[in-house]
Amino acid sequence: VQLQASGGGLVQAGGSLRLSCAASISIQNINIINWYRQAPGKQRELVAVFTSTGTTTYADSVQGRFTASRDNAKNTVYLLMNSLEPGDTAVYYCNGRLGSLSYWGHGTQVTVSS
Repeated sequence: VQLQASGGGLVQAGGSLRLSCAASISIQNINIINWYRQAPGKQRELVAVFTSTGTTTYADSVQGRFTASRDNAKNTVYLLMNSLEPGDTAVYYCNGRLGSLSYWGHGTQVTVSS
């Protein structure tokens, strides 16, 4: 299983970005897709959990600002990030869980300027 995250970039505080996580298989077969981020000098942080049934949970730090969605036809999960803050600056990764197996894609850099 391959996962490819994209959509990062440079944005001013208050702006929005939409990240994409494209999978090489049907996302309906992936039990859970997680979005993580890692800022320089910090531990990797779980940002959102998106299940194959459509249930989504968010970290408190992004609740109300970030929204996960999916397009089954494109085998892609999205993370819409609104009201971005400098503290959201990080490399964002998507992670897929199939049973006990875990798959990571390359990250995409998000930089929020103040």
